[in-house]
Amino acid sequence: MLPNEIQINIGENQSQKANLEFNEQIIEYETSKNLAYEDILSITKGLNVISEFYDVMAAASTTPVGVTSVALGQTLEKALTDVIDANPIDFMNSTVVLSNEVDSDIAKILKSVRIVVAPSFTKNASEYLETHDITYITVRTPLKDYKQYLPNKITVTPLGTLTETPNYNELDKDSFKVLTKTKPTVEQIEDAVFAWKVAKHCNSTSIVIAKNLKTSAISQGLSNAAVEYALDYACDGSKEAVLASDMELSLHDLNVAAQGRISLVILPDASKDFITAADKFNISVISTGFTNILY
Repeated sequence: MLPNEIQINIGENQSQKANLEFNEQIIEYETSKNLAYEDILSITKGLNVISEFYDVMAAASTTPVGVTSVALGQTLEKALTDVIDANPIDFMNSTVVLSNEVDSDIAKILKSVRIVVAPSFTKNASEYLETHDITYITVRTPLKDYKQYLPNKITVTPLGTLTETPNYNELDKDSFKVLTKTKPTVEQIEDAVFAWKVAKHCNSTSIVIAKNLKTSAISQGLSNAAVEYALDYACDGSKEAVLASDMELSLHDLNVAAQGRISLVILPDASKDFITAADKFNISVISTGFTNILY
């Protein structure tokens, strides 16, 4: 089914009418079945985050309200199994977006999800997904070109219409700085960059805990206790992990991170007191130099 054949009549609630209208340019894709309003939202969230990792084996699980888990792996199967392990509950009936072709072995792992999105599917994989009534979407536009299709964000309010350009923020060597005497390892820096890229596409205020290129917990949209929530969910997964935040953190947040045995924090900036305390806890702190808030 091509995009112009998709019919969306119902919005977020049964009482709301909806329609799929096309921008000046959209990515090239095909879907095996019709899509609902909330399907478009979850697919977009997944593609947004996977486009950050288009050149590696990557998997992401999403819902209409946010990203639930992301992982990279030496193989696509490893990335996918790590996504499941990171958040097995939200994986059920979720949308899963993958950076590479789905074969029959991968398809069998996806038997409990609603929607699968990938650049291509083998014949056996598509037949398996159809048999299990799973919608699959083939994105023919190369993922490396995906960001070129991001539109300006438009929010219509009774006070007026807000518009803003897409978030093209990328980590820059001139703003990416280690602020503490405690220096991170190469592996910790890789995890920090990974976690920051995931946090970039989570609803603010976001906290992402990650280790070995796999999210242990994602907290988003909480104005208070965001760090506590993420650490509670990560449990033992926070030991020697990194914590990415799209906002500056308080000393209380740092104390909580230390109790969770976090080894590195990456955030927009940090106060002198925060940096001093981090050194006492042997926690590395990296400043990105800018916020990544997504409302």
